[in-house]
Parts: sequence; structure tokens; C-alpha cells
Amino acid sequence: MLAEIKGLNEECGIFGVFGHPDAAQLTYYGLHSLQHRGQEGTGIVVSDGKTLKGFKGEGLVSEIFTAEAMAELTGTAAIGHVRYATAGGGGYENVQPLLFHSQSGSLALAHNGNLVNANSLKHQLETQGSIFQTSSDTEVLAHLIRRGGFLQMNDRVKNALSMLKGAYAYLIMTETELMVALDPHGLRPLSLGCIGDAYVVASETCAFDLVGAEYIRDIMPGELLLINEDGLTSERFAMSTTKAICMMEYVYFSRPDSNIQGINVHTARKNLGKRLAVEAPIDADVVTGVPDSSISAAIGYAEAAGIPYEMGLIKNRYVGRTFIQPSQSLREQGVKLKLSPVRGVVEGKRVIMVDDSIVRGTTSRRIVSLLKEAGATEVHVVISSPPIKNPCFYGIDTSSKEELIASDKSVEEIRELIGADSLTFLSVEGMVEALGQNSGYCLGCFTGNYPTEIYPDTLQYYYQKG
Repeated sequence: MLAEIKGLNEECGIFGVFGHPDAAQLTYYGLHSLQHRGQEGTGIVVSDGKTLKGFKGEGLVSEIFTAEAMAELTGTAAIGHVRYATAGGGGYENVQPLLFHSQSGSLALAHNGNLVNANSLKHQLETQGSIFQTSSDTEVLAHLIRRGGFLQMNDRVKNALSMLKGAYAYLIMTETELMVALDPHGLRPLSLGCIGDAYVVASETCAFDLVGAEYIRDIMPGELLLINEDGLTSERFAMSTTKAICMMEYVYFSRPDSNIQGINVHTARKNLGKRLAVEAPIDADVVTGVPDSSISAAIGYAEAAGIPYEMGLIKNRYVGRTFIQPSQSLREQGVKLKLSPVRGVVEGKRVIMVDDSIVRGTTSRRIVSLLKEAGATEVHVVISSPPIKNPCFYGIDTSSKEELIASDKSVEEIRELIGADSLTFLSVEGMVEALGQNSGYCLGCFTGNYPTEIYPDTLQYYYQKG
């Protein structure tokens, strides 16, 4: 759906290269592939084996990395980041990768996720003398590594990682080494690939396709991967792990051409749509999906229901980010700028509108209205995920609990608010079964059951903000 309008956003995407003469250029293209994961800021740090040098800014990859900027980023290793601000907020200082210099060497960090114990760790570190330069939770790891007390960098990093709680996929780069780490639950996707003798790491496998990398495997939960001139070494910083990949990666966030834990995202969404057709059989004339993330589910629904799939809604791809406004009245107008109904498809028809989720309900109400204004006689809304009733604490901005329409309203009440003729959400059981039960999933935003402890200061922030 329209992430910028409806308030459902992923924190970021990360990309790294080690052992390639065009490391910065590959990272630039890799970040292009991950742009959907964050549009507020981007950065690249490179290593020539002796020094680390970075460039970053607020904006899109194509806006920040001009030819002049890229000419300065020379080296055989690089890490990059695209950011959507959740924890810590926006601002240039929070754009990643974060780069730190000291007499003992330099360190660069890129992070996808959110630490649920960041505030308590910051308080502890500040009482020990640390001074934070950003409001990002990512900086916590740099301080923990620096205060690790171990002689070997890998031991310092493992000790620091063991103190973190929450979701984190990290790229950690020194002058001579790239380290890759994934939290013990594997809440965020992270994959390893190669281009010849060079190694590549990315939040999504779609980035491998663009740069010509071959997929090797997913990073394992609790794993620390060390990549240097001697090759690749895998170590563990957490021995007890339970997989809990974020379900919304399949439902909404990841690109359909990515594979997560061996499951193609497009195929997963089609299966969600097929299961939805079983749970919500509707007598209608046409099925349409809300561009772009709901198209696959709509195709699956149409195939299973035996109802024609049509492009009943068209996304205007030339509306810039300046049109996306925060107020509710302008947000509603933003939907009209972003989407247009195809009158020739929906006029006089009973329409099944497939969408991936409902957060506030504002966008759904406006889309239903657009379809009816275009002549649809009925609009039946089916959602390829359960109601989002709880905030996400792991790096997805699902706003405060008070702003989640399903947190205190029944399905019928939501249906009345959005003006649909019927409304059906996919069941939690149906969602898990549609994807297969070969892996564990985080379902916290649907069920309120989270894979990690949630600290009191984090709960207070998420339940009271806004």
C-alpha cells in the first residue's frame, strides 16, 4: 500500500561488500534496490585497507550520491544504508552508516532494526562517561564495543552484541574487516552472496540480482560473520536462538522478487491471497489490488476464487515526496494524488479490493470512496493479514497503540468507518499456514506476543507517543 501515507514504514535497509575494487559503486546500486525500505536518508562508508571514509545525506540514493561524491569513495570494502527514521528520529546526525574514529582505529556501523533496551543501555553508558553524538540506538553498539575490554575485536563485538535486546541486523566495518551480525531471533532478513571472490551482504536478495551477485545463504540468528583477507569465518554470540522473522516482511515490506528464508515473497503473498479466498468467499465481478504490495495477494485471491483480476487502481509514480503531508486532511488528499481508479474496470461492478493491512483506516476509507465514485456498485475489502492491534518494537513504525484502528474497534466498526460493503481480515492461523510452518515468525503486532522482553521505558514511549 502507500507506506508514506498510511504510516506503516520499515526502518532501513543495509548493504555491504568486501574484496571488490568497485565496492562503493556496487553498494550504490545495492542501495537502489533497497530504497523501498527507507527514503529519508542514505550513506556509504568505504575502506581502502588503511582508512575509512564516508558520505551521507538526507534524501534518496540518487539525490545524495552524485558523480562527484562517488568519485571520492574509493576502496575495496564498503557498507551502505537507507533509512526510515523510527527510533531516534530523523536528522543528518542519525543518517547511517555511523562512522567513529579513535587512536586505535576506525569503526563504521549500519543497522536495520530497533533495540528495545537502548534507553537503559544508554543510561548505563552515560553514567560511565560516554557522550552520545546522535539520538540513534545504533550508536549504543559502538560504545559497547569500545568498552568491551577484550583484546580481539571479534570478542569485543560478540560481548557487545550479547548485551543487546530486540531486532538488529548489523554491518560493522573496520579498516581491514567486515563483520555481519543478526539478532538471536532473526527478526530482520539478512543474506550473504558473492561476486567472484568478493562477498556481498544485503537486507534483501533483490539487491544481489541488480549487482550480479550469487546468493549463498541467509545469515543465521545469533551469528557473527567475519569477512577479511583470510576469507570468511562464522562464529556464534548467542547459542540459544529461536527464529522469529517478522511476518510483515512477507506481507508488506520486502520486494516481491526477494527470497526470505527460502520463500519467494511474491509466492508467499499469492498464497496469502489464496488462503484469504478460502476464508472470505465473496460473490463479485472483479478482484483488484492496492498497488504495489497487494498485487500479488490479489492475483492469488482471484486465482483461487475464479474471479477475474483487473487493474482497478493505478498508482501515479510521478508524485514526489513533497506531496506527502502529515495532517489527516492532507493525507486523505494524498491518497487521491497517489491512486486513480480505472472507471472502465470498476464501473457497474461488484469489486473485491485486496489490501495488505489497515493501520489507521484513513487510506482504506478514501480508496473505497474512490472506487464507488468511479461507479463500483459494491466494494468488498479483504486484507491479507490479521488486524494490527499492537505496536511493533523492532523497527517498524506502526505508530502508537491509540492510532491503530484495530486496537479498540471491531471488524464491523472498521467496516463502517471505511465505508466498505464487507470487510474480512485473514486469520493468524491462516496466515501462518499459507506461508508454511518451516520457520518461526514474529506475530507481535497481531497477537501482542513478542519474542523478546519489552522494557518499561520502551513500552511507555510506544503507547503514549502521538
